[in-house]
Amino acid sequence: MVMKKTKQHQSYDMKHFAQLIWQLGTSTKTNAKIDALANYFAEAKQKDISWLIALFTGRRPKRTISAAHLQQWCIELTQHPRWLFDECYHTVGDLAETIALLLPPPEGESTQSSLADILASLKLVSTQNDEAKKQFILQHWQSMNTRERFVFNKLITGGFRIGISQKTMVNALAKFTQLDPAIIAHRISGQWDPSTTTPEQLLNEEIQQTDISKPYPFYLAYAIEGMPEHPDEWMAEWKWDGIRGQLIKRNRQFYVWSRGEELMTEKFPEYNALAEKLPDGTVLDGEIIPSIEQTPLSFNLLQTRIGRKNLTKKQLQEVPVTFFAFDLLEWQGQDIRTTPLAERRRILSSLIHSLNEPALILSKEVPFQSWQQLEQVRMHSRDNGAEGLMIKRLSSTYQTGRKKGDWWKWKIDPLVIDAVMIYAQKGHGRRSNLYTDYTFAVRSDDQLITFTKAYSGLTDQEIAQVDAFVKKNSLEKFGPVRTVKPELVFEIAFEGIAESKRHKSGVALRFPRINRWRKDKTVDDINTLEDLKKMLEQFG
Repeated sequence: MVMKKTKQHQSYDMKHFAQLIWQLGTSTKTNAKIDALANYFAEAKQKDISWLIALFTGRRPKRTISAAHLQQWCIELTQHPRWLFDECYHTVGDLAETIALLLPPPEGESTQSSLADILASLKLVSTQNDEAKKQFILQHWQSMNTRERFVFNKLITGGFRIGISQKTMVNALAKFTQLDPAIIAHRISGQWDPSTTTPEQLLNEEIQQTDISKPYPFYLAYAIEGMPEHPDEWMAEWKWDGIRGQLIKRNRQFYVWSRGEELMTEKFPEYNALAEKLPDGTVLDGEIIPSIEQTPLSFNLLQTRIGRKNLTKKQLQEVPVTFFAFDLLEWQGQDIRTTPLAERRRILSSLIHSLNEPALILSKEVPFQSWQQLEQVRMHSRDNGAEGLMIKRLSSTYQTGRKKGDWWKWKIDPLVIDAVMIYAQKGHGRRSNLYTDYTFAVRSDDQLITFTKAYSGLTDQEIAQVDAFVKKNSLEKFGPVRTVKPELVFEIAFEGIAESKRHKSGVALRFPRINRWRKDKTVDDINTLEDLKKMLEQFG
């Protein structure tokens, strides 16, 4: 047994889960959140614990009822006009919360259903007609308080973000079970069904060994905080812009996992040869990157493939992908994450060269003698299709999650361009009353051409100032969007630029965000569409 015995209160129902969600959403202290989760683990039913772990690790149930139906049924029940519902939705910024706040007080007894019961019922009702779904929803709305309704709606809509990281949930499980957090992080990864898997099965070592698809938790790096001493104790490699992934070959079965724990094997048929060639008991860590002849292409090209269920021969030819491997986590069926990096790399290099497979290459080291020399190399990262450099201690082990000390990312400065804000929209959650989502434009002759949106980079004080400006200087209203006077100029930072047929400007930016508010500039000082096109030629 790895799970402590729980009291298994039969009355531990949806009300208790809603109370937990409220505690987690309102607490600002990590230890308080961990204690709340550990207490829930001690009291709740086993099947509810499984679902809680699943929800907080991204395994959300499939949406069974559309948002449009929920809105319509709420309007019918409250007898509010559509325009009033829309205004409330725009103000609150969250559909689940809007409905929970608008519904009248409950009519019947509070539901005795547990979290697992609710989710099982949702699965069953998904096969029924709209009228049956409506009666199911109304019955539960009318027997729940506001907090329960909010959580119930969240389970349906799938947007379960309440400020709890997977790390916090893992630490709470570690406190409850007395297992090491790294062990828990590994055991809760991979493919498992919360409706059929108990916490005991999930965390049991012997049972877990039967899941041959299971990836390892990824080791993540922080931005560098000053150059370390003794450069000879470190290695450098390019920081690639792709999809972080693991290639797994066990028991003659092959799997491709993304960092977000999405099984992506079928999305990359280029790796089919690796399914045959990789030896059993091998797990590689690296980046999935579009490339031709080992030369990285723009990440935007990869995005054209990710969302497609069926890939054509033309698409495979136009955007081929390669796995740039930089670490070896399992070798000959043995977990070698505690082996020093230098030795893991030696084995990895030998393996890749022996396979001689074009879809798999070694992410090579960047040689250097001093940090000053490496700084000069870093300045040319974009010429190599990279975002910067990774600095890794040669003696380091492969750890779990984001850690400081042994792995650092040293990115190049972002690309920047000055633009004017012309549209604004209210945010979500705690910012649902503020205009925080902005659309920016550059000049093209005497016109303003929109080219990107951004919603991060400003301080709370600056957001309040921009919000006040929007409310005083709105020109037109299109639903939740306001057209504003083109007066506020901002410096927009981004990691990359690519051609786009979907955007009026003809370009798409990678990770756009507000770098700073240029109060020293006017709309006459902003960059032009021609400036963007020149950046596309140079960096696209």
